[in-house]
Amino acid sequence: MKKFSTLLALCLLGSVSVFAGNYNVDTTHSNVGFKVKHMMISEVSGKFDTFNGSFEYDEKTKTLKSLNGKIDVNSINTANTKRDDHLKAPDLFDVQKYPSITFSLDKVKGDKAYGKLTMHGVTKNVILALENNGVVKDPWGNTRVGLGLSGQLNRKDYGITWNTALEAGGVAVGDVIKLDVQLEGILTQ
Repeated sequence: MKKFSTLLALCLLGSVSVFAGNYNVDTTHSNVGFKVKHMMISEVSGKFDTFNGSFEYDEKTKTLKSLNGKIDVNSINTANTKRDDHLKAPDLFDVQKYPSITFSLDKVKGDKAYGKLTMHGVTKNVILALENNGVVKDPWGNTRVGLGLSGQLNRKDYGITWNTALEAGGVAVGDVIKLDVQLEGILTQ
């Protein structure tokens, strides 16, 4: 009877792991975007063109188990070369000293993702809204998972403080950065 109990326990544990899978972020179908107030009257959008990541997702429970991502800050793209060059400069992102932004998931609770975001040499705990878009098989037989992460942070919390006062009042760049990350992962074999 003891052997049967051990075998049953191993089968149950094995069946749980059958549904969990490791995924690599498909960067051609993913986006790491942001928005920030400009001159207090509009928002400027941007994105990072170069990033990578991986995550573990349990199909049975439809739960994100882990997520790690890395962004190449030098790939910032706001569709304006002059602005992008300034964003990379020492008074803002300082890409020579801080070339990457990283995120590591700590836990998921309901529709919230809790993790650590490191930017400009500073690590902070963040809470992001998590959108679970589910699992599909693509036409080539690959299993894919879609996830969305959104939220906001204060750039000054990460030591990115540059700004210019406007003659009419206010500042050139807002402090609050809105994040919009759309990830599509492919199950690794």
